[in-house]
Amino acid sequence: MWEDIFKAIDDQYDKMLETRRHLHQYPEVSFQEEQTAQFIVDTYERLGIPYERNVGGNGVLATLKGGKPGKTVALRADFDALPIQELNDVSYKSKNDGVMHACGHDGHTASLLGLAEALLPFQDQLPGTIVFLHQHAEEYSPGGAKPIMDSGKLDHVDAVFGTHIWVNAPTGVIQTSKGPFMAGADRFELTIQGKGGHGAIPHQTKDAIVIASQVVTQLQQVVSRRVDPLKTAVLSIGTFEAGHAFNIISDSARLTGTVRTFDPEVQELIIEEMEKIIKGTCVANGADYDLNYERGYPPVVNHSKEASLVLDRSHEADASLTTEEVEPSMAGEDFAYYMQKKPGAFYFTGGQIPDHYYPHHHPKFDFDEKALNHAAKTLIQAFRSYQES
Repeated sequence: MWEDIFKAIDDQYDKMLETRRHLHQYPEVSFQEEQTAQFIVDTYERLGIPYERNVGGNGVLATLKGGKPGKTVALRADFDALPIQELNDVSYKSKNDGVMHACGHDGHTASLLGLAEALLPFQDQLPGTIVFLHQHAEEYSPGGAKPIMDSGKLDHVDAVFGTHIWVNAPTGVIQTSKGPFMAGADRFELTIQGKGGHGAIPHQTKDAIVIASQVVTQLQQVVSRRVDPLKTAVLSIGTFEAGHAFNIISDSARLTGTVRTFDPEVQELIIEEMEKIIKGTCVANGADYDLNYERGYPPVVNHSKEASLVLDRSHEADASLTTEEVEPSMAGEDFAYYMQKKPGAFYFTGGQIPDHYYPHHHPKFDFDEKALNHAAKTLIQAFRSYQES
């Protein structure tokens, strides 16, 4: 049966390609994915697979109950896009101005929908139950995973698997780890309020740009001098906005940035040290500040058994696939919320285009569409492996 299923997935490739390119042309940002959710619902209506919509927001859960006893496994694909203007010159270029599938979520959705259609003729032979978990709003905290888990609609699930098409890995390579895999991702916004004035009389001002610059420089010492070097952490400033004219000293400056950690104690240390530095610098310069620190997604920590199933058995889905156990990535993912309550594993499906490599979230991002098949095959192989474990 399984070889027939893998062949059926191959037969679905053209349909998956069509679906991916359709979704790519009509992207919707996080929490606004109404048309995308409707497209998913329409597909399950056509297939006759029962579903629930508006789960935790715009989420969709479809359920295929096999004819044989077994475990219930959720297979997840996210479907939101990013506020990015696409710069690719392709036939399926985004038609929604300023919005783009620049991370591969259109491919995740196409793979899961193609898998559902490929499996339908084999329903009576399948062990257990598959929950096709279509998640909205992965890109922006608080995300879609937590409200879906909080809804209780996955309480009956025994395990959760998910994959991310990954252009940092060659096509045909499956990557994961047996523990920490992706970092916790926080964000912060800092406003420093000084006193503006004429550029020719700086002694009458409290220069917000100078003060903010001191903060930026000192924040770079938090990880290098306060965090145990055997621990992993990132503190990055992403934006620095201040001033409007060449001869006016700015009265305020706004910084935004991100903190990435795996260890909650390291996270707390960084927050504490940031507050000390910001407060001390502002007090020394007679300025005020407002720090808004948002604790984002927790780290993605794979369960060892489930990750081993992906590493050891993915090649059974397609002999061309290879697996690699890799070091954790500092990127974040709200898949973490599923694995806080359920066994499971998250993994990367390689999809790099050798002559067109642009990273995730780049306006020229694209991926090798052969990864659509690989994602679908490895997801059902993970389901199979878990049933047999």
